[in-house]
Amino acid sequence: MILSPASVVSGVGPVIQGGFASLAVVFIVLALAAYIVGARGIAGVTMRIAYILIVIFIILAIISFFL
Repeated sequence: MILSPASVVSGVGPVIQGGFASLAVVFIVLALAAYIVGARGIAGVTMRIAYILIVIFIILAIISFFL
């Protein structure tokens, strides 16, 4: 994830720019943290979101490779 320098200068707040792969990594880390703490339901939901983001990333990567 990259913070936009314009948001830091303007004081609006951080603007997070990232693709599907970086968001999937964030959700995997959240899922692992939730699993360690004991919130198994939240861990399952975040792993499902990460799985969906990875599948979308792979599909878009394959499509862009052939175009």
